[in-house]
Amino acid sequence: MSFTLEALTILDAIDRKGSFARAAEELARAPSSLTYAVQQMEAELDVLLFDRSGHRARFTPAGRVLLEDGRALLVAADALAHKTRQVAGGWETGLTIAVEGIVPIAPLLPLLEAFYALGQATEVSLRHEVLAGTWDALASGHADLVVAGGDAPAGGGIRTRALGRIEFVFCVAPQHPLARVNTPLVQADIAAHRAVVIADTARNLPLRSAGWLQQQPRLTVADLPSKLAAQQAGLGVGSLPRWLADREVAAGRLTARDWAGGNPRETLHLAWRSGESGRALDWWTQALSQPGVLAAVLEIDGEGHARSIPAR
Repeated sequence: MSFTLEALTILDAIDRKGSFARAAEELARAPSSLTYAVQQMEAELDVLLFDRSGHRARFTPAGRVLLEDGRALLVAADALAHKTRQVAGGWETGLTIAVEGIVPIAPLLPLLEAFYALGQATEVSLRHEVLAGTWDALASGHADLVVAGGDAPAGGGIRTRALGRIEFVFCVAPQHPLARVNTPLVQADIAAHRAVVIADTARNLPLRSAGWLQQQPRLTVADLPSKLAAQQAGLGVGSLPRWLADREVAAGRLTARDWAGGNPRETLHLAWRSGESGRALDWWTQALSQPGVLAAVLEIDGEGHARSIPAR
């Protein structure tokens, strides 16, 4: 079949260079070979690709369609070749990173920019999961790398690296009754007040819960922005990560209340499956392990290690 990528390359060169002769020069071929290739295409497709009635051959409407759509095929073929070389060089075609829902995506954006600057075609997918859902995404193969809170599920097969601690601040709307309590709160103070909680996104692992008492009524929402909005509206109470709570308290949209036992904290881990390898996975594992990446979110000790803490 004469309708090949090589033939499409010839049409592209003729259009860009403006003549068969200049195209032949660019492709290091004889002009007669280009003419023959075009004639073969016309014969096989049974259409005229060039109008030869004037001084210079010009594309017919059919030829123009073949040229434009053919260029898309050339781009796709080039991308396929690049991806093939990439995989042969150890770069994955795709990498999915799941981040615990209390961690903002914004600190990861400079890393994305640096990764794209490498010029690799690995497609990166970022998504939020909640509580056990983050570990579930890793264990089930729906994520390749995670930033997760708490402990890895039992059974092994997962490698972890402590990133640091995240602190939680108990917050209520300024109009909420608990906003007028001036002493550190105890469980009896909040038991009768509705808690706003984010639903665990786990599909296979046992669901976790955090930030509420068993006897409390609950309002369950899908994500951190929804939890924040519900607490601002006075629909319930709950703990928010300090990076978010400080901003909202400073703006007067929420009021912070102290816990009698101190603010709860949780360690976040970077985790990936044992035995998995790939240059993109290695790059992101190293990049996310740098203490400065999540410095605005986590409490990190002087050596960049997570502190030992009680469970949230």
